[in-house]
Amino acid sequence: MAKPLTFLLAAGMLFAAGDPPPLTLFNFGKGFERKLLATTDATASVTREGTLSLRTGHQADWPGVLLKAPKGKWVLTSYAFIECEVVNRGEPVEIHCRVDNPGADGVRRCLTGSIRLTARSKGNLRVPLSPTPWRLSKPMELVGMRAAPSAPAQLDPAQVTQLLFFVSKPKVDHLFEIGVVRAGGRVRVLDADSFLPFIDELGQFIHADWPGKTRSTEDLLRIWKAEEEELTARPGPPSWDHYGGWTGRPPREATGRFRVEKVEGKWWLVDPDGNLFWSHGADCVGSSNATPVTDRERYFRGLPEADSPLARFYGQGRFAPHGYYRDRVPYRTFDFARANLFRKYGEDWQKASTEAAHRRLRSWGMNTIANWSEPEVFRMRRTPYVATIDFSSKEIEGSQGYWGKFPDVFDPEFRGSLRRRLEGEKGASAGDPWCIGFFVHNELSWGDEVSLAFAALASPHGQAAKVAFQKDLQAKYQSIEKLNTAWGTRHADWDALLESREPPDRKKAGVDLEEFYSKLAETYFRTIREELAAAAPAQLYLGCRFASVNDRAARAAAKYCDVVSYNCYQRSVEDLRPPPGIDVPLIIGEFHFGALDRGLFHPGLVATVNQDERAERYRSFVEGALRNLFVVGAHWFQYQDQATTGRGDGENYQIGLVDVCDRPYPETIRACREVGYRLYEIRLGAKSAR
Repeated sequence: MAKPLTFLLAAGMLFAAGDPPPLTLFNFGKGFERKLLATTDATASVTREGTLSLRTGHQADWPGVLLKAPKGKWVLTSYAFIECEVVNRGEPVEIHCRVDNPGADGVRRCLTGSIRLTARSKGNLRVPLSPTPWRLSKPMELVGMRAAPSAPAQLDPAQVTQLLFFVSKPKVDHLFEIGVVRAGGRVRVLDADSFLPFIDELGQFIHADWPGKTRSTEDLLRIWKAEEEELTARPGPPSWDHYGGWTGRPPREATGRFRVEKVEGKWWLVDPDGNLFWSHGADCVGSSNATPVTDRERYFRGLPEADSPLARFYGQGRFAPHGYYRDRVPYRTFDFARANLFRKYGEDWQKASTEAAHRRLRSWGMNTIANWSEPEVFRMRRTPYVATIDFSSKEIEGSQGYWGKFPDVFDPEFRGSLRRRLEGEKGASAGDPWCIGFFVHNELSWGDEVSLAFAALASPHGQAAKVAFQKDLQAKYQSIEKLNTAWGTRHADWDALLESREPPDRKKAGVDLEEFYSKLAETYFRTIREELAAAAPAQLYLGCRFASVNDRAARAAAKYCDVVSYNCYQRSVEDLRPPPGIDVPLIIGEFHFGALDRGLFHPGLVATVNQDERAERYRSFVEGALRNLFVVGAHWFQYQDQATTGRGDGENYQIGLVDVCDRPYPETIRACREVGYRLYEIRLGAKSAR
């Protein structure tokens, strides 16, 4: 077993013991050579504290400072990143650092890192020199993963000649300071010729060791026995009722279902027994964690034979909206996580692991099984849960988005498909007092406040949304000539408008575009509200899980949703607010943090240095959410790490509460308990809204 990692704090940066010592690239104190510095639309000076103060203008596209390597180049082959502390002395700013090889042009032979800072704040600006802590000795094609060990391609770390700190196309001047610039972390070079296979029989990376790595089935059993003792000793917060609501004060009205109520200036959920409830949970509890093996069989050591008891964990995948497998569906998969549960519990693995999940969540200070979780888990009715509604209907052809096109809410199929989908919830989640409510859809592309109106106009003649827009315009302008005058267009008649896919001038058509966007957004939320009210009147409508959103769409959501939901991949939601003038409860459908010190290749959407920092970020995020008077819950994405070799779209993030061997991450679980057992005390201590 590897020795436990220890960490030291140096100039605001964390380095693991065993890493090469940090290498100082620039120290702006005594001895700094000004000849190494050149500015563009900026002035630079050294402060008494030994930082480089940079005042950038807004005439150039990329005002900033260039810093040349004192000896012509740095050899950073063993280092994982370049990092420095930056202090913003002015208005909010995004600061970039570009690391260059000879001949860098901003796209080729360079890497760039960035940090957004609010007014008069500070943070660490980091540029990773390698996507993982491992680098291959020569190029090798590894497919189907968002990140994996690789040979240098974009930047040769042995030929770093200069650094650039800059802001991009600013509209105002900025003032910020750059602290000591260091290279840190460790990258191990692995022999490409002996790299394959790189995943062991348990689904773990072969070429690394770390605290908590599982070695065998005996390890699985030994670790579970110790965890069982811990769960027995710590069954959960003593002040919770069976739903996870708070019994520390007299209950509100008990309605037999979950509802929302504003109490003493704070929004709350209220559980069926009338107790105040704040939803602290995890997504994807019990969900499959299969990874594609098609075209990648050589990546894995000892895949089960067809007649093996573990062969049951082979499957067929079709989810691949992005990446290598997008055009290769269906593809063969193997689920290492479920195979490990079978190794751990035997034939009764599904029931045993489900029982363990409920015990764990309660013991960890969690009271919610959140989105994407398996019905077999939440329908045991031992932990409150949220349900997921997704369905297919006709789309607005002119729209686009990361997960797909936007549904055409004016087409009758939208309501019809939703109604048919909700029929499947009758006798299941609909009417179940353990069901908090329904999310409908996930991370739709709402764009800006006119994007969906433009999308309708860019669609074919028969698009229902386009026809609805045309009818509204005809009712307003009466004649096509008046519309042409207002928009500066030359449509021969109303049918010509339907045939055209050319966008109008945004400024001239802006009011009409915004009005139709609002109509479309409100039709979306109102239709779902009506169908949910008919099919599941006892449950809350929890919104559509905004990833990014404009105020116009958020206002439409607030008009019809009981709770408006956001997936927030950032460090804090303490300042998250509804649009001005709107008072509605909010819930965080997804957040996470990850690190690269446990054998996975990608830290997820918000990276941390190591498990200690990841745990601290967890605690800080949830405490900030509890202090936010609008937020009534926060759900971690996800219960288990994604597969090291990725799911169908390549996501392979270290974002679990447990790893692929079902072993909890002790640092994060400790933080989870620290905040979870104090949920209601923290919430009640938050100051009332102004």
